[in-house]
Amino acid sequence: MANDHTTRRDVLHSLGALSLSTLLPASRAGAQMPPGKVETKGLGAKIRFESPLSGYLTELNGKYKLRVTELVLEPGGYVGEHHHAGPGIRQVTSGYMTYVLPDRTLVYGPGEFFFESGDVTHTAQNRTDSPMVHVLFEILPVDLQGPSIMPARKR
Repeated sequence: MANDHTTRRDVLHSLGALSLSTLLPASRAGAQMPPGKVETKGLGAKIRFESPLSGYLTELNGKYKLRVTELVLEPGGYVGEHHHAGPGIRQVTSGYMTYVLPDRTLVYGPGEFFFESGDVTHTAQNRTDSPMVHVLFEILPVDLQGPSIMPARKR
């Protein structure tokens, strides 16, 4: 376990080592905000890294950003039905998350990764007696300010 923890820490430190100029969020008039609110209980979030995309995928440059957010869900906490403004990879770093999709329920534990497209309705719950921590690595519109979470769209 110590080696897994060190590896995750090293990755996060490497992301943080990028130049300060790439850490500054893009500011544009009329920045997008996901509409509405999602019901939550016991949820804390902290943006750990954010940078506009650049590089060989020129069609993405300046239009999207990478955001890394650490979420803590307290015992008995939950996040109601929701979507995200963009896709991303999630990793549970401690505790256990009960992840409820329309057709199945999964439980993710420490060190497990999963992908979210952003447009699938889901909920997250902590049904344990310990805090659950997970990290979101998301691709979002560069002008998005605030959380990426949004109420689920009815289809």
